[in-house]
Amino acid sequence: MFIFDASTLILIAKTETLESFLDSVELDVAIPLEVEKECCGVKRSLDALMIQKALDESRIRVVAVKNKKLITKLEGDFGLGRGEAEAIALALAEKARVLGIDDKNGINACKLLGIAFTTAIGILVRMREKRLLTINEALAKLEMLAKHGRYKQSILQDARRKLETAT
Repeated sequence: MFIFDASTLILIAKTETLESFLDSVELDVAIPLEVEKECCGVKRSLDALMIQKALDESRIRVVAVKNKKLITKLEGDFGLGRGEAEAIALALAEKARVLGIDDKNGINACKLLGIAFTTAIGILVRMREKRLLTINEALAKLEMLAKHGRYKQSILQDARRKLETAT
């Protein structure tokens, strides 16, 4: 199972990569309830509509996290927002193969808890490696991630190198 946190899901929707990601991923894709609220609850932006469409088509499932104590503990121990804590708790409960998360504290929690994770940039690089994107498409999407995400320049430069050398 591949689980998303809101930030990563929103970023791949904003780069218009969501559709091709869902077409290519060989795992079930799920989000917790809080992530659904964060992505689709209020605004009617293009990314929110794209995510809602994927939910309506059952390409992404919403799964309730039952262990509320764990969610509260994750929030406190790692300084996480509710969505990140629910995504990590769901990844643990479902023994997810990968968690898509871009939050620094969430990434640190994954490292400490032994949860395999990737970021929106990691997804972009992987899609380029699988030849789902041309070099020009991948670089354009990286520019969009630079605009919408909170990435250090060094991370963006490293991603550019990986995209340019992907074969």
